[in-house]
Amino acid sequence: MHNSSGEVMNNYLKRLMNVKMKFFFSTVGMVLAFNVNAAQLADLDVTIQQAISATPNIEKGKALYRNCAVCHSPEGWGTSSGHFPQIAGQHKSVIIKQLEDIQLGNRDNPTMRPFADPVIKLGSQAVADVAAYISQLPMVPENSVGYGAQLDRGKELYEENCKQCHKENGEGKADKFYPRIQGQHFNYLKRQLHWIKTGKRRNADIKMVKQLRDFSLQDIDLVSDYVSRLRPDKSLTAKSIHWKNPDFRKGFRAAPRN
Repeated sequence: MHNSSGEVMNNYLKRLMNVKMKFFFSTVGMVLAFNVNAAQLADLDVTIQQAISATPNIEKGKALYRNCAVCHSPEGWGTSSGHFPQIAGQHKSVIIKQLEDIQLGNRDNPTMRPFADPVIKLGSQAVADVAAYISQLPMVPENSVGYGAQLDRGKELYEENCKQCHKENGEGKADKFYPRIQGQHFNYLKRQLHWIKTGKRRNADIKMVKQLRDFSLQDIDLVSDYVSRLRPDKSLTAKSIHWKNPDFRKGFRAAPRN
């Protein structure tokens, strides 16, 4: 990534203020909505800013990731059903921001909250460590895809609405906090787009929210199917679907992959 830490930080602060202002005016009392008082909120902001700039310790991140692996699997591939997303290979900055959004209440995820809170409380270095460990995991070489119907229309929708931010092949933009969506499971993509459209997922970019208002359920299916087929560069994926994370002992109990 050619962008400096300062550029990433500036983009982070702009997006953070955008989210805060949006929720301040749409919620009666931000403190009550997020169950975070002003001092805690300021501390959290500092933690995330420092995490973006920190030099990560991959070994410590590996230890912290054990709790994440229960749902996301040791490989970080999630589940083919899309119940748990693939997080392997995701941009470090995106992982950091999502942890913050869950902690703040900007993103409803009661399953993740008990896992995100302890990492945030450990401080910025821990957040940087676990995010860096996840980002360097090889991605699944065969994620679940949609039905393959009307892929041309799915491509058209993607290029008209998604390409500017997520780039041509869904690789995202780390410095802008736009996630890598290539290689993501179809049902997860579809669910997240539907939640953004209906307002359940509240941490989406405002431009994306406006775009999805005009999407039909079929449009969501078609663009999700197209995106699920965007392939990451081979240097980012495991060589085999049978690859196992060597950092975990054989027999580690994780969520079923389907």
